[in-house]
Amino acid sequence: MAEMKQLGLAVVGCGVVGRMRSTMAKDFPGIGWIGLCDINEDLGKKLKDDIDADFFTTDFKELIARPEVDAVIIASSTWSHVEPTLAAAEQGHAMMIEKPLATDARESAQVLAAIEAAGCDAVVGYTQRFRRRFLVVKEKVDSGQIGTFRSAVTRAFMNRMAPTGEVRLTQDRRYLTPMVVSGTHSLDMSFWIMGDAAKPVSVYARSNDTVMRDMGTKDATFGIFTMEDGAMFSMNICWALPKEWPGAVYGLEIGIVGTEGIIDIEDTHRDVVLATEHAQGPAYNPEGLKIDVERHVDFLTSFPPGDMQGGSLWGPMREETNSWFQRIYSGRKTPHATAAEGHRNLMMTMAMDLSAKQGREIELPITPEELMAGLEA
Repeated sequence: MAEMKQLGLAVVGCGVVGRMRSTMAKDFPGIGWIGLCDINEDLGKKLKDDIDADFFTTDFKELIARPEVDAVIIASSTWSHVEPTLAAAEQGHAMMIEKPLATDARESAQVLAAIEAAGCDAVVGYTQRFRRRFLVVKEKVDSGQIGTFRSAVTRAFMNRMAPTGEVRLTQDRRYLTPMVVSGTHSLDMSFWIMGDAAKPVSVYARSNDTVMRDMGTKDATFGIFTMEDGAMFSMNICWALPKEWPGAVYGLEIGIVGTEGIIDIEDTHRDVVLATEHAQGPAYNPEGLKIDVERHVDFLTSFPPGDMQGGSLWGPMREETNSWFQRIYSGRKTPHATAAEGHRNLMMTMAMDLSAKQGREIELPITPEELMAGLEA
């Protein structure tokens, strides 16, 4: 067998997720060069030293333009994905982009257009697709085990630690809503499982903001989509649960009903419970985040990326990241979310926010310009 060329990887963003993915890249034999970028020089240089990376800069354009780079991971803050993604598309690089593509629907459409025009293989980080339970559900639905999809319901619970960490670094929090930031994961999972049958023609949603108002975001959003064949999809997320809530991040329930069967998924992580005299820190713990509460009960395995054991991360983010390395190195087919699906997810979550803001049903599809004009009004 001919020896394959090792790839050069650029990682933009050296925080929690960037560190996880970079560490796994160091162990992948098909990657021979790693470059890092972060505006926080101390944070980035520490990661460089920890994984013995080849290069570090605070300028993502400098990193992405380097001749060693073949592929790029965009793991910067939620609201800062657009410029590095456009720079990577200009170079024609393969990409893994943390969700969302953007927090503005017009910019998301611009990013998608640039990716498609360049012919880039770009995927979006919806890690939960790589959990065994959801992979087997997807296979059963695709093989017709429950017949034709007719209705679905999804419920997501989160405590306040994740949104506290998410909104603290920016004053522009208009679009850092429960749906855009976190509900997008359960929406993606549901639309992915429903497959081609999920063709929404309208959405009606409501939100409230009692607990999280001072942080500039909402507490919860509830909504219902109607499909072109009359099927229905109801989903909701609340990320304002007390910080003491034992779920480290996500507690999810999904039910999908078809003409010939049902799949009911209980993913609240209450099957492995830790109660201890020792305080449990936050699972999501970015640099500089201080949580003013002690948690002594924990639903283990409820941190979406996975869990640490023996100094290594084990779980869906490991599966997702290593599968992506195999995808870009050997062309392996994977269940990653495409850039087009990432854009669709943003449009659907923002349509829910628009419906909640205007108190009316929103007809779909809607253009990015119409969507943003309504949200900005």
